[in-house]
Amino acid sequence: MPIPPARLLKYLLAGMAAFLAAGPNIALAQAPDSVISRPGTGPASTFRTDRPSSPGVQPSDGVGVFDRMGAKLPDLPPEKDYKGPIDEAYGAFQRGYYLTAMDKALPRAQLGDPAAQTLIGEILSQGLGVKKDVKNAAFWYGKAAEGGDAAAMFKYALILMEGEGVPRDKVKADDYMHKAAEAGNPSAEFNWAQLLIADNPGEKGLRLALPFYEKSAEQGIADSQYAVAQIYATLKDLPDEKRKLAREWMVRAARAGFDTAQLDLGIWLVNGVGGPKDYVKGFEWLKLAANGGNVAAQNKLAHLYINAIGTAPNPIEAAKWYVLSRRAGLADPALEDFYLGIEDTQQKAAIDAANKFRRR
Repeated sequence: MPIPPARLLKYLLAGMAAFLAAGPNIALAQAPDSVISRPGTGPASTFRTDRPSSPGVQPSDGVGVFDRMGAKLPDLPPEKDYKGPIDEAYGAFQRGYYLTAMDKALPRAQLGDPAAQTLIGEILSQGLGVKKDVKNAAFWYGKAAEGGDAAAMFKYALILMEGEGVPRDKVKADDYMHKAAEAGNPSAEFNWAQLLIADNPGEKGLRLALPFYEKSAEQGIADSQYAVAQIYATLKDLPDEKRKLAREWMVRAARAGFDTAQLDLGIWLVNGVGGPKDYVKGFEWLKLAANGGNVAAQNKLAHLYINAIGTAPNPIEAAKWYVLSRRAGLADPALEDFYLGIEDTQQKAAIDAANKFRRR
C-alpha cells in the first residue's frame, strides 16, 4: 500500500490508541495487553521539576520592572563571523523566490549536487512558482537519493510507494526508507518503524521499531513520541528508567497537538497510568481533544460530566458531548440511557449546544 507523509501515516496500523468502552462508572481504558500501531522535543529531562540547589542558598525573587527601568541592558555577545559556504539557491527558496531558487539550483543539480537536486524536486513536486511536475520531481529526487541526500531518499521512497510519476516499487521504496532512517531523517525513522511493525507483527516488530521511534521522537515527531509512550507503557521487560518516562513522552505528543495523545493522556491521568491520578488535568486534556473534534474524547468527556470526575456534574454538557459523539457514529448504550433519562428541556438545551459546536 502507498504510504503518505508521516503525519498521515498515524493511521497505518489500527489499535495503538485503543480505549475501552466506558460505562457510567467511567472505567476509562488503561494500556491494553495488545500493543500499538500508531504513535515536544528534546530529551526527557525537559520535564524535570527537581532542580538541585546549594545548601544555604535561597533563590532570588527576581528584579522588579521598576528596578529595571532606566538601567542599561547588558551587551549582547558578539556574533561570530560565518565562514561556511552560502547556499544562494536555498536562501532564495526560503524567501519565496522559487524561480530564482530554480535558476541557481539547476546548474548545480546538473553537475550532480544532491542538495540542489533535492531542492528542484521539492519545487517541482509542489508546483512552487512553476507548473507541478511529479514525473520530473521524481527524477530529481531519485538522483539526489542516489547521491545520499536523506531528505530526498525519504521523499523518493514515498513516491515509489505511491507509484506517482514512477512505477510502484515496494522493495526499492523500503530500501530508500531504511537508508533515510539510518541517515537520521526523523520522518523516515517514523515511517521505517511503522514498516517494521507491519512486516513483523507482535512483540518482535515493536522491539525492532522502538530504536527508530525513539530517535524520531527526540527530533520532535509527535507520532513517534506517542509511539514511544505506548511502547514504554506496554512492552514487557523494558528497563524501569524507560517505563517511568512513558507519561512524559505522552505529554510531549499531547502538547504538540496530537489529539490521540491528548485523549490517551487524559485517560492515563484519570486512571493513574504511568503516574499518579489527576482527575482535573485528565478532564482538561480530554476536553481539549474533544473541542478539537476527537470523537472518542467527546464520548469520554460525557462520562466525566455525568460522574463529576475532574469537573462539576453537568447533565446538559454531558448530553451535548454524547450527542456529538453519537452523530459521528460512536454508539454508547450507557450514555443513551442517561440521555433518555434527563428532562426534555435538558435534551433540547444539549441539542442546541451540539448544533452550535465548532471545532477549535
